[in-house]
Amino acid sequence: MAHPSPPGSGPRLPHVLPWLAELPAGVGGGWAGAAPGRGRLWAVTGPVSLQEPSLYTVKAVLILDNDGDRLFAKYYDDTYPTVKEQKAFEKNIFNKTHRTDSEIALLEGLTVVYKSSIDLYFYVIGSSYENELMLMAVLNCLFDSLSQMLRKNVEKRALLENMEGLFLAVDEIVDGGVILESDPQQVVHRVAVRGEDVPLTEQTVSQVLQSAKEQIKWSLLR
Repeated sequence: MAHPSPPGSGPRLPHVLPWLAELPAGVGGGWAGAAPGRGRLWAVTGPVSLQEPSLYTVKAVLILDNDGDRLFAKYYDDTYPTVKEQKAFEKNIFNKTHRTDSEIALLEGLTVVYKSSIDLYFYVIGSSYENELMLMAVLNCLFDSLSQMLRKNVEKRALLENMEGLFLAVDEIVDGGVILESDPQQVVHRVAVRGEDVPLTEQTVSQVLQSAKEQIKWSLLR
C-alpha cells in the first residue's frame, strides 16, 4: 500500500491537482469557477466556512454492480463505522443515482461524484464542502486506469478477474483519504511494477486466493 511522505517532506500532490494552490484558505462556500472542458459553471454555495485546509479529501471510493451490490468499497474515515451502515449508504446512493445522467449529487451531507460503465457504477465520496473537481479527478483517474488495465473492457466480469490490480490502483491514487495521483499513466505504470511485471489479466482473484491458501498451509505445517 502506498504511504504518504514523512512529515516535512510533503506528499506527491502539487503536480497532481494544479488548482489546489488556487483554493483560498477556509474554502467552503461563496466562490465559483468553470469545470475544465465541461462548459458549465460549478459553485460551492452557502457561507464561507472557517474550516482548516486539509489534504484528507476523499471519504470513500465505491464500485457497485447494476443491482447496487458492493464489488469494492474503501472508506477512509468513520462516517459509516459499521458494515451495516456502509451497505445501507451504498444502497441509498445507488437508488438515488443509477437512473440519472448527472455526475454529481449531494446525499446525506456528502458530495458524491459518479459514472457508470456497462454493469458497473463508480463513486468517489467527499464532504459537503469538498471541491467537486478534486473528487472528479480521482474518479476519472480510477476509471481511466482500469480502462487501460482491462483493455477498455470495463465491466463486472473483467473487474472480478483483476481485483488485485484494482486494489493496487486505488492505493496508488488515494492513501488514507489523501489524493496521491491523478495521472492514469503513472498509476498503470506503478501497478505493473508492484505486480512484478505479471500481466494483470493473468493475476486473477482465484490465483491470489490460492496463493494465500498455500502460504497459510505451509505456515501451519512448519
